Amino acid sequence: MKIFTPLYDTCLRWAKHRHAEKYLAGLSCAESTFFPIPPDVMLAPMVLGQTHKAWRFALVCTIASVIGGIIGYALGYFAFESWLAPLIEQWGYAEKLALAEAWFAKYGVWVVFIAGFSPIPYKIFTISAGALAMAFFPFVIASTIGRGMRFFLVAAFMKYGGPPMEAKLKDYIEYLGWAVIIAAIVAYLILR
Repeated sequence: MKIFTPLYDTCLRWAKHRHAEKYLAGLSCAESTFFPIPPDVMLAPMVLGQTHKAWRFALVCTIASVIGGIIGYALGYFAFESWLAPLIEQWGYAEKLALAEAWFAKYGVWVVFIAGFSPIPYKIFTISAGALAMAFFPFVIASTIGRGMRFFLVAAFMKYGGPPMEAKLKDYIEYLGWAVIIAAIVAYLILR
């Protein structure tokens, strides 16, 4: 059953839409706060569709993602005690929060940098950083560097890989899509 190939083809069509940058910015911002799909799935085909705009797309993605991270930080900072903490407690995630607090205590700003660059859900760390009242400016700097490195790296792979990269990506898109879903399920089961 092919699910991801049609989605990939749709993203390639969106990449050429006149509002593609706005969609990319919206997806990047939302993913940093609450949305589960990473902006890479739109960034990659957009760069493949218009390689001359690769760096521009990466910059749009980075800026919008950091803005979303700031929104997530604000949610954690202002709404954690009154709104999010009771939900976390009710859903049985108090231990996970304690683990995040331990990581922040041990690694500080590096946790945000690693979460920004890696496939770890960045939104968890934006909200946690606010809830734990991490220093704001180091949070923004770490987010900008981590997210920027990630998105510019994706753009570079797509720009310089060109059509062969697109063909390889299309060949493996189903495997990659299912691998991400399986990894998310495994991570959920382990962290639950």
